[in-house]
Amino acid sequence: QVQLVESGGDSVQAGGSLRLSCVASTYTACMAWFRQVPGKEREGIASVDSDGRTTYVDSVKGRFTITRDDANHTLYLEMRSLKPEDTAMYSCASTMYLRCPSLTTRPPSVQFIYWGQGTQVTVSS
Repeated sequence: QVQLVESGGDSVQAGGSLRLSCVASTYTACMAWFRQVPGKEREGIASVDSDGRTTYVDSVKGRFTITRDDANHTLYLEMRSLKPEDTAMYSCASTMYLRCPSLTTRPPSVQFIYWGQGTQVTVSS
């Protein structure tokens, strides 16, 4: 069992920046960030493979950066130029696959086995 704990969520103005962190209890090959708004499906937004290959959904490309620090079992999400539509609960997820599954897998829990509790990001206009 892998425990994931997120932090860094906050309330910011549009155009602002935040960095989210996710500390894992142990190493996992694939790690990813998802977000969810009440009443909507969970959306995968970024993933990073065991070899550092990253994938982003179009809505965050150029604004968000996912990185990992394997020495400390920590995943980061650097978010810039935040928009009100980025408001959501952000969760990290992981799986032992060396190559991350598609971020559009439905439901994501089929492929991403381990999940954190989430951290809230609120962007005001």
